[in-house]
Amino acid sequence: MPKHLMIEGRVQGVGYRASFAAQARVLGLAGWVRNRRNGAVEACVSGSAPAEEAIIVWAHQGPPSAQVRQVQVKDADPASVVDGPFAILPTV
Repeated sequence: MPKHLMIEGRVQGVGYRASFAAQARVLGLAGWVRNRRNGAVEACVSGSAPAEEAIIVWAHQGPPSAQVRQVQVKDADPASVVDGPFAILPTV
């Protein structure tokens, strides 16, 4: 089941999206990541259960300069994940 993540804290301006996307690609995940205007980072991932769990664990740390305060995870609608390479989407 695809997962939707909302990551809060000091997660913008620290390379979080690019690092998240790179980690997702290493794990073989499909999906996307983007900044939110409220300062959070949002992501939707789909792949094997171990890969999804690994990116959730990674999301709690993020890149070295991030300070993650909270990661909310919920099941995502399978239609919200597009096929193809993991994408960095525009801010919403």
